[in-house]
Amino acid sequence: MAIKKILVTGGAGFIGSAVVRYILEHTSCHVVNIDKLTYAGNLESLSGVSDNERYSFERVDICDAAELDRVFRVHQPDGVMHLAAESHVDRSIEGPAAFIETNIVGTYILLEAARRYWSEMDEVKKAAFRFHHISTDEVYGDLEGPDELFTEQTPYAPSSPYSASKASSDHLVRAWRRTYGMPTIITNCSNNYGPYHFPEKLIPLTILNALEGKPLPIYGKGDQVRDWLYVDDHACALYTVLTKGEVGETYNIGGHNEKQNIEVVQALCTLLDELRPLHSDASVDNEMAVTAMNNAGLPGESYRELITHVKDRPGHDLRYAIDARKIQKTLGWVPNETFESGIRKTVEWYLNNPEWVAHVKSGSYQQWLDKNYSERTVRP
Repeated sequence: MAIKKILVTGGAGFIGSAVVRYILEHTSCHVVNIDKLTYAGNLESLSGVSDNERYSFERVDICDAAELDRVFRVHQPDGVMHLAAESHVDRSIEGPAAFIETNIVGTYILLEAARRYWSEMDEVKKAAFRFHHISTDEVYGDLEGPDELFTEQTPYAPSSPYSASKASSDHLVRAWRRTYGMPTIITNCSNNYGPYHFPEKLIPLTILNALEGKPLPIYGKGDQVRDWLYVDDHACALYTVLTKGEVGETYNIGGHNEKQNIEVVQALCTLLDELRPLHSDASVDNEMAVTAMNNAGLPGESYRELITHVKDRPGHDLRYAIDARKIQKTLGWVPNETFESGIRKTVEWYLNNPEWVAHVKSGSYQQWLDKNYSERTVRP
């Protein structure tokens, strides 16, 4: 029996909305999107598919057991893709309670709701049902050697409240598989980037700050290494795992693009210099950036002049890198985008969608950025 209807939690978030769009645009499946619509949830990211007859939206908190029971009863999904999570490391350091509540307690409540629903299915549907838990490579902690890679057997060693909460949720999913026989699958991915990314993360923050002539904050020396995965490639991988993956297995998903943070920011500046060049006779498109740079006494020849090193965050892991050979070998998935092609698409999307950017940049978002970076000592 094929999976025909998928319940996606957190489907209005960055990765979740990419998953919803991918399923509706590339498959015949129905999607039920449940999302609490916190600060990072944005239904505008789904405007292109929201009228699709195969799409349904429910504003539901995964910590609300009664509402989850109702959603399962009404929509009768064949599988779950669990993406709802608090995901920003800096926010988890400032306020870990929300991460414990959503990522650990919420996953437990969702698992129990899914188990109640699954246990009442007939044997055919029960055998076909899948609970796919989407996690992060940050659960593995920090890599020591320059040639080491995270594999599916790497021991967990989370460093932040965020990664510890995701590690906890991974363990819950495995326990529900071992104890109750739930048909679960787990994926751990590297850093995602692409369109519709909430502008508190490195890449969208850099693009938007540059366009406004604001400092481009780099933690420490910017020598932290991450593997970068284009979000649409990730969405494709997640659907592949849900429909073809083996129950009880874990799959690491990576983009094969290791870059230092400073390299990422420099690449963004180079693209912006090409696509939105700075000129002394400022055009409407870059007038804000040129004015800000002139006021700061900067030459205004390149966005790189805005790069600013700030005090590093506590417990900052130096290097993550994914070994994604398992998913390639067993399921045939490989990323389509290189870092160069994906980052160009990303910059072009932000330049071409100023209305989405304007709507997502709420007052609370600005307050968070001001608080997070104003308290860090600027380093020359």
